[in-house]
Amino acid sequence: MKKILFVCVENAGRSQMAEAFFKKYLPTGFQPISAGTKPASKVNPIVLQAMKEIGIDIKNKTPKYLSNEMLVDSIAVNMGCMDKESCPALFVKDVLDWNIPDPRGKSIEEVRKIRDQIEIKVKELVKNLEHHHA
Repeated sequence: MKKILFVCVENAGRSQMAEAFFKKYLPTGFQPISAGTKPASKVNPIVLQAMKEIGIDIKNKTPKYLSNEMLVDSIAVNMGCMDKESCPALFVKDVLDWNIPDPRGKSIEEVRKIRDQIEIKVKELVKNLEHHHA
C-alpha cells in the first residue's frame, strides 16, 4: 500500500487537515500519514473547530514526528512551510509543494479559507492518484 505523507513543521494544522480529507475522499488503497519536523503537543484548537464545522472530527489526533521510515516508498506533500534546513529528506525526491499558509495564530475565518484550500488540493491529488493507479 502506497503511503501519502503530509508534512509540515508542527503537524498541528495543515497536515492534519490534509490527512483527514484524504481519508474522506480516498478511503482505500493508500495510507495517508501526517507528520511534522518539530511536532506541537496538540492539534491547533481552531483547526479542530474548522474541521468540526464540516463534520470531520480530528480531536483524537496527536502530532507526530517525521521519521525517515515514513518517507520510504511514500508520496510526500510539503504543506508549504518547509525549507531544506528543517527537513532535507523532503528535498531528495518527488515532493508536491502546496504552499498553504500556516493557520497558527489566525482567526477562524482565515482558518476556514486554509481548510477549503487544502480540501481542493486533496481532491486534485485524489483524482490524479485514481487516474494513475486505475
